Amino acid sequence: MINSLILDTLFVSLTLFLLYRLYERKSRLHGRLPLPPGPKGLPIVGNIWDIPAEYEWKTYHKWCKELDTDLLHLNLAGTSMIIIDTFDAATELLDRRSSLYSGRPRMPMINEVIGWDFNFAFMDYGDRWRQHRKLMHQSFHPTAVEHFHPQQLRSARNLIQKLATKDDILSELRQMAGETIMSITYGLDVQPENDPYIEIAEKGVQILMQAGVPGAFLVDGIPLLKYVPSWFPGASFKRKAKKWRALSQEVLNRPFHAMVQEMERGSQCKVSFASDGLRKMKSGLGVIYTEDNVKSVASAIYQAGADTTVATLGFCILSLLAHPALMKKAQEEIDSITDGMRLPDFSDEGSLPYISALIKETLRYWTLAPITVPRLLHVEDEYKGCRLPAGSIIMPNAWAMLHNEDIYLDPFTFNPERFLTGNKTVEHNFSASWGFGRRICPGRFMAFSSVWITLASILAVYDIEKTIGPDGKPIEPSYHCPSSLLSLPEHFQCRFIPRSSVTEQLLLLSKDVQ
Repeated sequence: MINSLILDTLFVSLTLFLLYRLYERKSRLHGRLPLPPGPKGLPIVGNIWDIPAEYEWKTYHKWCKELDTDLLHLNLAGTSMIIIDTFDAATELLDRRSSLYSGRPRMPMINEVIGWDFNFAFMDYGDRWRQHRKLMHQSFHPTAVEHFHPQQLRSARNLIQKLATKDDILSELRQMAGETIMSITYGLDVQPENDPYIEIAEKGVQILMQAGVPGAFLVDGIPLLKYVPSWFPGASFKRKAKKWRALSQEVLNRPFHAMVQEMERGSQCKVSFASDGLRKMKSGLGVIYTEDNVKSVASAIYQAGADTTVATLGFCILSLLAHPALMKKAQEEIDSITDGMRLPDFSDEGSLPYISALIKETLRYWTLAPITVPRLLHVEDEYKGCRLPAGSIIMPNAWAMLHNEDIYLDPFTFNPERFLTGNKTVEHNFSASWGFGRRICPGRFMAFSSVWITLASILAVYDIEKTIGPDGKPIEPSYHCPSSLLSLPEHFQCRFIPRSSVTEQLLLLSKDVQ
């Protein structure tokens, strides 16, 4: 009995001793490991005043080059922010260690005050997020998106019907994107102009663009302020949020309920993401198929897809206005397979690599999301001898990765040819335009196919030229890209000139696409 007690005591003591030495070793190791390099900050506030108000990704990249580092550390009043400057570092951390780097920091204004917590783009990593992500993947993987090609083709054909008499291209692109997404997501037909569902969704996107600006609302830094009554001095954000919260519920519910009513009336409801999800729910095909999940993910599709589609096509057109020789080359490629006697369709995609290269170079050159939505590192990690503290905000600098002169020769030159050389490194690094790991854009295949069929359709029938001013001279569009969470072209005008007499016949034939 005594020997057994002694052995138990020795075992427990040895275990505690080993655990202590392991903890001590880990503490010493982390104590020795430095943080990634970064600019020296001020006491208490750290680097808060060092962060520029605009185009911060360019400054971050400049600091990384000066410090010869692919990770940059900034101290935000005690909170670590890690900027990932290179594709290799992003791949290692965000792809290979994705379980550690898929979290989201708390976003009180967006999620708690406005009530946008139904959008999985802003959710922290967890079971609900995984269910939403799985729903998206099952409906929008490369094979699945082919089911939506008819809607994308119809929207592209509707667009080219109008361009000859329009010069406000961004408005027309926005209508086209809204039409496509509402059809794919809910199976709803939209009005040619001033559609109520598109207008509501667009207002929702504008709210997110305002509420998501870092530092725009004090409640994001001091979450307790969300409990302050709206009448309290300085609580104007609560009064604004009350209106925004009501609109967020309309964004979530209104198009979804319209689709449900169509289904209940026994109408010929078109195949869509939401209707398919509800049918699977009623058939008991999986725990992910709940009304809340389907409705929430459906709402997120518009918010994620509309502006990115408009921006990509808008920047494509701007780039072709600046480089008309590239437009001619794309048109020659289209003519080589259509003989100018028909419009391209999705079966032609493999035969039109230059169109795909134009789109890829647009996404690289203009970089729609220069700094992606921040992530949260929940546990401490280490990379190349540097300590990454738990609770760090992780910010991938996609702009720096897509303008890396070691990968992209003359990165500030618009050159689609770089994607036609067979260079695997160029293609591999291009994935930075869609994000990384478990947070990579789940709708990227649908987005690319929408842009592809639209651009191919436009170039098949139109020459794109600068608008002529009252003085008879071409009006030079603005190529300036404003600093924003999502890069969008400034308003510009251009002309769409039918390429030949055959064009009118092609446009007439395009009306038959249903």
